[in-house]
Amino acid sequence: MRILSGKTTALALATAATAALLTTVSSADATGGELSGSSSRPLDWRPCPGTGHDPRQQCATLKVPLDYRDPGGKRISLAVSRIRSERPADRRGVLLLIPGGPGSPGLDRPTTLGRRLPEPVRDAYDIVSFDPRGMGRSTRASCELSTADLSPTASRPWPAADGSIARNVTTGRRIADRCARNGGELLRSVSTVNEARDIDSVRQALGERKLSAWGISYGTYVGSVYAQMFPERTDRWVLDSNDDPDPERVERGWLANYTVGVENTFPAFAAWASAPDSPVRLADTPAGVRRKVLALAARLDAKPLSWPGANPPELNGNVLRQSVLTALYSRDSFEGLAKLIADADAGKVPGAVPPDPTQDAVAVSLGTICNDVEWPRSVPAYARDVAASRRSHPLTAGMPVNVTACTFWHDTPRDKPVRITDQGPSNVLLVQNKRDVATPYSGALKLRRALGDRARMVSVDATGHGAAYQGPGKGNPCADRRVTDFLLTGERPHRDTTCPGVPGRGGHPVR
Repeated sequence: MRILSGKTTALALATAATAALLTTVSSADATGGELSGSSSRPLDWRPCPGTGHDPRQQCATLKVPLDYRDPGGKRISLAVSRIRSERPADRRGVLLLIPGGPGSPGLDRPTTLGRRLPEPVRDAYDIVSFDPRGMGRSTRASCELSTADLSPTASRPWPAADGSIARNVTTGRRIADRCARNGGELLRSVSTVNEARDIDSVRQALGERKLSAWGISYGTYVGSVYAQMFPERTDRWVLDSNDDPDPERVERGWLANYTVGVENTFPAFAAWASAPDSPVRLADTPAGVRRKVLALAARLDAKPLSWPGANPPELNGNVLRQSVLTALYSRDSFEGLAKLIADADAGKVPGAVPPDPTQDAVAVSLGTICNDVEWPRSVPAYARDVAASRRSHPLTAGMPVNVTACTFWHDTPRDKPVRITDQGPSNVLLVQNKRDVATPYSGALKLRRALGDRARMVSVDATGHGAAYQGPGKGNPCADRRVTDFLLTGERPHRDTTCPGVPGRGGHPVR
């Protein structure tokens, strides 16, 4: 998960036919039938606007109900994209790339992620994606937040240097009030369950009886929910970097899991930054790197460095902690993080300013997180949890269990969270790195247990967020091969299996 996502500013913020599910949805949803109000018109494909995408990528607009309980009511637009099979004679269907986040766009994914897919997969499938409701070229939502409240250290609830959460309470109330005032009915409709319904509307508009899918990060939760609501509409289902599906906590649990994720992945950075051949060596030992980071964060708490143009315009302890968390998503970010730490330790002004997320990305992220599950309201309980977490997990300093805007959200969830079960086709392949800052291995195992015999799991002895198809010279060939075999043949491992790590690609800490 990336709550309030964006690569450098990840904030990172139904029933099937069984009575065990918690979601209240229509009988059509429960049986995998046609959704009421879904359009049967074929999509009008045209060249995509803008630049930078594959020239073969086409775009279309699909009208879907704002409220699926009122199919004849107001409609909103979903922007959908595709790159058609490169060898139509070999085409077997659609591979849907499910956006992550929540709050990540998907329209250009057939270009950006499609390039990573091996040629036989591109031959076998039309590669399709979409911008989720509320963002990108779909009908857009906004809370109209101030620039200051778009900062990751405002929307992600880092406590004050002394552990106080009073400022977080004020910020959370302010953001929730602005979202209630400015977000309107569209923001109130943003949720994982509605995204699953939107996906089924896309399926119908494409004229497909079933979809195959590749979901990453938050996309694994969307994919799991879709597979629970519409099990007979799923073909070959790949979920990579998997979220804990606990229906009692959902995104609240994902935020809390950062305590585990950071502790699991920081040793890889510490080993890299203490290796004798490291381009930016911070200490002689991994333990020395950890001490340096904690000491520097404390020093910046007391005396921040000016950072003109940044939001906020200073490098304080929490900005450093956020920078560490963000960099742990990918080994490619280790060198930039080490340079930031080395420069700050020397009192130098940091270099490039990280961008803020956009208004629509923040709105969709907050809308999903706050609309999916009800958050506890007791501020004293959050304060107690923060104090305990700061003692046990100093790298995250209490942030993952802190109060958020969702604590003060003005609406209650319209759909109960979906309980993922083992009822449905056995056609899911989970792929998961063992050291993942955003979707820890322990949470992925909970999804594996929930799916039962519906799934097989490929565990990868690697560090980073995203296990398969990471691009040339990156990732893990074993994981790539397992996913490719499944997409092309439908064959999965007979039992859960592990792919060994690749040295120098996050396969194990560099020593």
